[in-house]
Amino acid sequence: MPRGWFPKIKQVRAFVVRGGGADYHDQGEGHWIDDHIATPMARYPEYRRSRQSFGINVLGTLVVEIEADDGTMGFAVTTGGEPAAFIVEKHLARFLEGRDPRETEKIWDQMYFSTQYYGRKGLVVNAISGVDLALWDLLGRLRQEPVHHLLGGAVRDELQFYATGARPDLAKQMGFIGGKMPLHHGPAEGIEGLHKNIAELAEMRSRVGADFWLMLDCWMALDLDYATRLAHAAHEHGLKWIEEALSPDDYWGYAALKQAAPKGMLVTTGEHEATRWGFRMLLDMECCDIIQPDVGWCGGVTELIKIANYADAKGALMIPHGSSVYSYHFVVTRHNSPFAEFLMMAPKADQVVPMFHPQLIGEPVPENGRLKASALDKPGFGVELNRDVPLARPYTH
Repeated sequence: MPRGWFPKIKQVRAFVVRGGGADYHDQGEGHWIDDHIATPMARYPEYRRSRQSFGINVLGTLVVEIEADDGTMGFAVTTGGEPAAFIVEKHLARFLEGRDPRETEKIWDQMYFSTQYYGRKGLVVNAISGVDLALWDLLGRLRQEPVHHLLGGAVRDELQFYATGARPDLAKQMGFIGGKMPLHHGPAEGIEGLHKNIAELAEMRSRVGADFWLMLDCWMALDLDYATRLAHAAHEHGLKWIEEALSPDDYWGYAALKQAAPKGMLVTTGEHEATRWGFRMLLDMECCDIIQPDVGWCGGVTELIKIANYADAKGALMIPHGSSVYSYHFVVTRHNSPFAEFLMMAPKADQVVPMFHPQLIGEPVPENGRLKASALDKPGFGVELNRDVPLARPYTH
């Protein structure tokens, strides 16, 4: 390679995949992740039993692949499916092809502000996130370094995890530091549903003992009154935190919930928030104790750096939502991310399996609730795309 030469980006491609993987709600019948979980749509009885009934799995997985002109390939997976693939191919690709892949800041800025008139959050930022993650993966592969080296290096020798799933009691046996349960009953099911939620929490507390962390994931399903009553009723059972209780746009409600929550109970949210501006609202308005951005949805690594730095300056913890290796490479570099989330994607939450299976090859998983930082030392994000999984490229440019 001539001195000073660095490969340019040759082509950006976007694919769609169905069935599990990054769109982890795209599961078969009988999976714990779709078993009468409280949602904002539960006010309608016909959409209460299954989240798939109202379309949680319609998008599928987006795969973004970026090829450099020396043949090196970077890729990433996130949600967004065919609509996001259209955005990547028809709009975002122009800001990458022919460019130096080291220009992560400029490329992100151009992708975001060129789509601001129809984007800002949701699907468009998911697409931007997928491109950004693929760009960091490419950069790591070109430099033959893991992404966490590009981010400043590991600050600890291993990651420790809590588990999200229906069986915190089994998660404790597997060595996780805590278990986050889905909330099964929302306001539309009245006081009877509230009592069922508390009974389930109490039963799980009896199984795991007094010191194991238990949390409730409310998936935007509650109103302020219900969330407050749930928090106080759960306090006697040692609930560590109440997560994403309200609509992600209700900053005022979160601020009130944080004020009303029992002393010692944490309020957490941010899984469905996006960009530095959204998290600035959460932090400046004192909406929560822990922010939980998903790196595949909030703007990618380039934006997560800004979100994390702002949280650090405000003295807040940042524990990213799920997202497998894309989070791990970041968490291991941050003191204000002292642990990580692991989604238990086994249908009965009874074993540790790779979160984004079958789309990724070489995806590391915790052992005894921990993962050595050295497991992340392969170039880029350290995983490969499973080419045996059917990839559909619905659009080209």
